[in-house]
Amino acid sequence: MADLADYAAAFSLSLDPAQLAQFRRYSELLREWNQRINLTAIDAPAEIEIRHFLDSLTVATATGDLSDRRLIDVGTGAGFPGLALKILYPAMALTLVDSVAKKTRFLEAVAAELGLSDVTILAERAETVGRQPAHREQYDWAVARAVAALPVLVEYLLPLCRAGGSALAQKGESAPREVSEARTAIGLLGGGEPILHPVKLPGRDETHYLVVIPKVATTPAAYPRSPGRPAKKPLGR
Repeated sequence: MADLADYAAAFSLSLDPAQLAQFRRYSELLREWNQRINLTAIDAPAEIEIRHFLDSLTVATATGDLSDRRLIDVGTGAGFPGLALKILYPAMALTLVDSVAKKTRFLEAVAAELGLSDVTILAERAETVGRQPAHREQYDWAVARAVAALPVLVEYLLPLCRAGGSALAQKGESAPREVSEARTAIGLLGGGEPILHPVKLPGRDETHYLVVIPKVATTPAAYPRSPGRPAKKPLGR
């Protein structure tokens, strides 16, 4: 995946031959499994490279080096952005959360095939994980990509961040509006002032955003609410 190395280098990220081989195998597994279960509508290798792998790697432009950090990826689906970041930073401790067991079986297969260690995979709802002592306020970063509108998503992410950590949401051009709509929820959940980092992928007109929300206070014990409740009645609505 020489192209992926070049694309990553444009974001000041370096991939060695072993990491490129891992991404190549990841792409093969994604396409193989996608014939059996619905993992992604993007099936062409060149599109997987940009729209999944590179898009995930751009998260590192906001987080910085994640080595020896704890990161949890909520609603990870086929492993984006979490598994891509784990390939980039092998010393990172990674937790992947998805409520669909078929997808978590795929994630287990990828982690085993690529030889990734210190990866925890949970077939759980985010609201459930956010109330478990092993995960609540235990992470340096809680991240998500294309999971829910920001007023909902912050209730999934912020309870998982330690004080001094951050939540990060990958968003499209709706990001500024969603940040405005989520301000009440962010304040209730212990979040600070959001920072928007614009990202332009090669060959794409749309600007993507990395929305970073610092965790400045402990999340009240009432949050996250019971499974399904955040989506049905977002905070501040």
